Amino acid sequence: MADERTRHLRKLRRRKRGARRWSVFAGTFTGATAVLVPYAGVGSWDAPWAALAGGSAALAFLRWQDYREMRAQPVPPPLDPATAGALARQRLTSAVRRLPVGELALDHLARQRIRMRLRGLSVAPVWDRLDRASIMLGTFAGTLGGPAESAILDATVAERSLRELADRTASVEKALRIAPEHSQPPLAAAHADLMGQLTRGVDAYEALVAAAAGYLAEDGRAISEHPATARLADAADMLRGVAMGLSELRTMGVAQTSGG
Repeated sequence: MADERTRHLRKLRRRKRGARRWSVFAGTFTGATAVLVPYAGVGSWDAPWAALAGGSAALAFLRWQDYREMRAQPVPPPLDPATAGALARQRLTSAVRRLPVGELALDHLARQRIRMRLRGLSVAPVWDRLDRASIMLGTFAGTLGGPAESAILDATVAERSLRELADRTASVEKALRIAPEHSQPPLAAAHADLMGQLTRGVDAYEALVAAAAGYLAEDGRAISEHPATARLADAADMLRGVAMGLSELRTMGVAQTSGG
């Protein structure tokens, strides 16, 4: 989507082109009328030429008036490079998301970008555990129903909170590396406390994912036999019966031929 300045200038150029086009039409029809009317005298065929000349002249005047009014308006200021870059990234992201695998590709790039930002930090392994657990939960979250749905909603909220906690912990660790010596002890204590909270939260999240997987497995074992297995067995029995019937018919046909 173009910015306000680009749209304004584009619309101004369109109005100028429209005014020029109707000026050419008005000049053409007026010249034809000025030549044809004295040449053959005024008649019924001259009325359309006069109407076209007058109408095109009026439209040309209106188009030039619209152009002058818009040109008198202040032009919106240009966007700063940061805002222009953000708009370009937004347009590119929207275009990629419309592709069949665009959403997955963008998610993968976002995860890789976060991994690069956390490289070398103590929070990186914990973040990787959280990321793997969230991907695993997303693979079978759509198949969970009943009482598991509320647990999935709680897991989504918890994942967002844990990611925010990981970002906060990483920021404290980065600040700890450049802090002066007298301010390092309180920062180190805060970092250790945040790491403890993050580790316990990821442990609980992984336990929830394991419990969800166990629920999914037990839910599938609730019946003695899967319906698909029963349907396949019935189809196999039917085919065996048809094969036996065809074999008996063929045997009977051979016997009749031999007796005849």
